[in-house]
Amino acid sequence: MSGRINGIHHVALSVPDLETARAFYVGLLGFEEDTRGEWRKGSAMVDAVMGLKDSSGRSMLVRAGNIFLEFFEFVTPEPPPQDPDRPVSHYGYTHLALDVTDMASVHARLAAAGMRFLTTPQTGYGVGTTYGRDPFGNVIELQEIHEESYVKRVPL
Repeated sequence: MSGRINGIHHVALSVPDLETARAFYVGLLGFEEDTRGEWRKGSAMVDAVMGLKDSSGRSMLVRAGNIFLEFFEFVTPEPPPQDPDRPVSHYGYTHLALDVTDMASVHARLAAAGMRFLTTPQTGYGVGTTYGRDPFGNVIELQEIHEESYVKRVPL
């Protein structure tokens, strides 16, 4: 076999407002903006890849450490409203986990800035963890690894 999967390059999120996404992910979380782009109706390649018809919108790629996040703000087709409290038990992607140090201070800073959390940080299974939501309702986990055994179970 000549081809192989090297790892994850990015995760993409559809958001209703690219500037709000930038303010949160770059301004508050500290990701670095990498690139921006847009596409207009009639891009056969974009529509084919996304399985859409007559799509148009803007995009932004941001980076933190070993991951990129890509954001799409669709103009067409117009997406339905997102449930800001979508339970993580629903099928599909449940959350994005961010590796942090000093969980208490990161949690306090983000909570003071208005990030909604489901609970205060909890400790168990070798990690400190809590789930919160971005401005659109997407779940973000803050995770601080406490035990080396946890790292060995999760390939980097």
